[in-house]
Amino acid sequence: MLSKKMEAALNAQINAEFWSAYLYLSMSAHFAADGKPGFAHWFNTQFSEEQGHALKIFSYIIERGGSVELKPVAKVPQSWKTPLAAFEDTLKHEKEVTKMVHSLVALAKEENDYATESFLKWFVDEQVEEESTAQGYIDALTMIKDNGFGIYTLDKELRSRA
Repeated sequence: MLSKKMEAALNAQINAEFWSAYLYLSMSAHFAADGKPGFAHWFNTQFSEEQGHALKIFSYIIERGGSVELKPVAKVPQSWKTPLAAFEDTLKHEKEVTKMVHSLVALAKEENDYATESFLKWFVDEQVEEESTAQGYIDALTMIKDNGFGIYTLDKELRSRA
């Protein structure tokens, strides 16, 4: 069974994951309206992935005999000046999520909650991938700068994300 403190922290993480999903859905809408369907697709896929993260924690709380408490999701930004700005925001956000996940792991260790610590390992590993992927697109967009053909080519590449 989860402690009340761990249950509250995991519920806060569910909210953060849904906020992440909303952020990426907003980015998807922005790029769809901006005529960049590949960027829109990439962020829409990211939206689905973040929902999956929230549901994974949701299920875990229930499995451990806890109660899920869904809270309102705060407003997310609606536009970005450039694709680079969106990916910079993505990396900044993912670094914040990483800090949150690390805090959850620290709490699990503090409470000798080995099951939750084990469960959270997947999220620790996932955050390494999230940050690395965002940094990779920042690096690519930094090289591309304002080159229209470069943006077009990257947009086509982003359409292929499964």
